[in-house]
Amino acid sequence: ISMIGKLIFDRYKLIKRLGSGSFGSIYSAEYNNQYYAIKLEEKNKGQNLLENEAYIMSYLHGPGLPYVKSYGYSSKYNILVMELMGKSLEDIFESFVVKKMSPRCVCNIGYQMIEILEFIHNKHVIHRDIKPDNFVVGLNEKRKYVYILDFGLSKKYRSSRTLQHYQKVKNKNLTGTARYASINALNGLTQSRRDDLEAIGYVLMYFLRGRLPWQGIPVKNKEDRYRKIMEKKIATSAEELCRGFPSEFTEYVNYTRNLEYTEQP
Repeated sequence: ISMIGKLIFDRYKLIKRLGSGSFGSIYSAEYNNQYYAIKLEEKNKGQNLLENEAYIMSYLHGPGLPYVKSYGYSSKYNILVMELMGKSLEDIFESFVVKKMSPRCVCNIGYQMIEILEFIHNKHVIHRDIKPDNFVVGLNEKRKYVYILDFGLSKKYRSSRTLQHYQKVKNKNLTGTARYASINALNGLTQSRRDDLEAIGYVLMYFLRGRLPWQGIPVKNKEDRYRKIMEKKIATSAEELCRGFPSEFTEYVNYTRNLEYTEQP
């Protein structure tokens, strides 16, 4: 059923469907000549990730994050109203005729991504789903800036009181996206700051190279896919992954791969 034209909370009028994710659908909406993004998650179908996301985004609230306007429920949906953003980096990348970005452009993006993560990590939260689809540019005067989205899988990695990391366990199912996930995350280990940062390295190399060595491996099923991607990542040294590009990228990938579980990057 089309939701276009419907009113949310008796005020936000849905204009256009922008996309969908694990949670449900996202729309642009208008109220009082202001534009917003509205995420709708069906209560009976969703995994109720939206409440977690609303809570985390409101708590984080800072540079590189869209602001949250409101969160609530209707009869059928969990609803998150937030600042409307521009295109995702994945969409921008897909629109290029030649799927490659210049090192200068990638450095500019990478620098902003790492700054945003540092801010989030200092507030005891890890993102756990770093991928080009979850970074967007702002609109109008904010279009030079990168923002991070989608906190449905985010969680605290340490106590905000004692700063003790939560215990590291093994045999966890992968949270996140296999193509960009860290080797440890693919191996079923509890994630911490290092995993977000390692994933950034793969995103940046994806932009520089146009594709990653573990894309398009023939597989039988999801488990097989995760295993083969992990094996290929382990087998691909940072030197090989970043060959032909400034050595700083190799250094970055090696650095993040060698961080300890509780280490402050």
